[in-house]
Amino acid sequence: ALARSLARSLALSSLSLFPSRSLARSPAKAPQQGLPRVFMEDLAVLQREHAALRHRVLRLLESCAGELVHGAQLSPHGPLPVSPHLPQPPRAPLPPRGPIPPAPDPHAELQRGLLDFLVVRGATLALPASAAALLSLTVERHPELSRYEVGAGNVTRALFELQNLVPAAVRVEQGELAFLDATALSAFQDRLLGRPSAGASAGTAGGGDKGGRKRTATAAHDSELAAVMDLVGTKSAKEKERQEQADELLELLHKPTARQASETDRFRTAGGSKLQEFCRHGTKEDCARLNGTGMPCGHIHFRRIIKPHTDVSLGDCSYLDTCRHMATCRFIHYEVDHTDAQRMRQGSAQLDPFARTATNRVDDDPFSRHYESQFVNCDIRTFPMQTLGKFPVIMADPPWDIHMELPYGTMSDDEMRRMNVQVLQDDGVLFLWVTGRAMELGRECLEIWGYRFVQELLWVKTNQLQRIIRTGRTGHWINHSKEHCLIGVKGDLDDRFNQNLDCDVICAEVRETSRKPDEMYDLLERLAPGQRKLELFGRPHNVHKGWTTLGNQLGKTQIAEPWLRQHLLDEGVFEPQDLAPMPTPPRDPLVPPWGGHDPPERLPREGMQ
Repeated sequence: ALARSLARSLALSSLSLFPSRSLARSPAKAPQQGLPRVFMEDLAVLQREHAALRHRVLRLLESCAGELVHGAQLSPHGPLPVSPHLPQPPRAPLPPRGPIPPAPDPHAELQRGLLDFLVVRGATLALPASAAALLSLTVERHPELSRYEVGAGNVTRALFELQNLVPAAVRVEQGELAFLDATALSAFQDRLLGRPSAGASAGTAGGGDKGGRKRTATAAHDSELAAVMDLVGTKSAKEKERQEQADELLELLHKPTARQASETDRFRTAGGSKLQEFCRHGTKEDCARLNGTGMPCGHIHFRRIIKPHTDVSLGDCSYLDTCRHMATCRFIHYEVDHTDAQRMRQGSAQLDPFARTATNRVDDDPFSRHYESQFVNCDIRTFPMQTLGKFPVIMADPPWDIHMELPYGTMSDDEMRRMNVQVLQDDGVLFLWVTGRAMELGRECLEIWGYRFVQELLWVKTNQLQRIIRTGRTGHWINHSKEHCLIGVKGDLDDRFNQNLDCDVICAEVRETSRKPDEMYDLLERLAPGQRKLELFGRPHNVHKGWTTLGNQLGKTQIAEPWLRQHLLDEGVFEPQDLAPMPTPPRDPLVPPWGGHDPPERLPREGMQ
């Protein structure tokens, strides 16, 4: 009992920050007759762990004995004899009883201080962070570390050690801290210090008996007893086998099919993601001041636009780059820092941060085999839309009457209900943008047009600085920072549609009035690649390659599909002089004539417009 108590005290006093357990293996005894095999396997595991714990106790006792004699050589027969003819040095005072605390290890002390700093300040730390910056900030929080000779090399070594122990919480790139999950790191620190984590506290409230014993031992800082409790809670061989079978079954159920994997790879950007992150601090000056290093980070920054009429004391303009009076506005506006923009253009990604499009591709463009954009300038309420044929994908942004003053004309609720949308699809998907009071009316229109509502897509609106908009131009009671798109399905969706490729949330900048994110065109192309697509109530900024756009602000009508152009002329919908010259068709178009559907029926003579 005395040896066990001494070993436990030594283990607690000499516990380092990142201990490594080396368990000695001892052969299991032969199974006794008459006992179940599973029980004997568990018993053998307990015997091996018991031998490992005994081995650790012996090693700690030997370490203690070495410290008490201050490096004197020990032999099986006692201490070596000392010659009486040699002068004897003065005797040192006897050490105090009890275990002698080991001398502090500078690297271990730095490990503790760095871990504490990353847990407390990790959520606000600007990344990537250099080893020198982390050393300075850690010493500032723990001044006692200044007594030790530690440098940036120790910090780099400690970061790599943390990365090996908690790879999900820490990532080091080129000697710098590139990623940090403060929550996961805090849970790791709790396990090291024997503190109950948040999940353990919740489990205690639930009343689990086995988990309660383990947490009690851990809270009491009894490492030996906690190890025994771990052994008690170890699953049997039969339980492990059942768990492996359940995990294998779940993996098979969630594994994508070969076709789904092929379609996913088809739309994956070559060479990985080419996105670049904007700095959370905005400008380079604010970044250098707030990240604690005195230098701006490697992310993209903005630059303040200060003109003679700008009043800096007024702060930032609420509308930023969408301000309608930017030439005379006295508030502060921004633009992308030219140095960062030039650095991005010279890199391997070849990105253009000034581009107002959703994609900066360096690989194949999925729209390259589509027909050029075609658009029809018309009044959608009276245009014979059945002459356009069938479209598997339709997107509409109607001018709903939301009882607010808007810079464009609106349509009444009854006019929306009478829209002849149902003639444009037999089997397909309709994406209907709604806002305010139009959300309920939009669901009603979907049902009238023959669609069933299946899901809703959400557009979270951000401003030029990539922050959520808080002062929009719409909203009766509170400002709108998001917009909804109802998704309706008609008929049966076959294998032409790729489901579960994208999520139902888009975060994108707000631009001109009623202009929707360009990311929608990429999303719908992935949903139905190589299919005809139609956009209703479009404006010039909505015109897109591979799409047919209808609206009353599009200028001269342009038709790029040869069969559609000829059909509209034959039906008398347009005269040749009403159409712009036909663009050059692609050499290998993806879309077959009429999208693989039958040509539309001819209009009755009295129905021509």
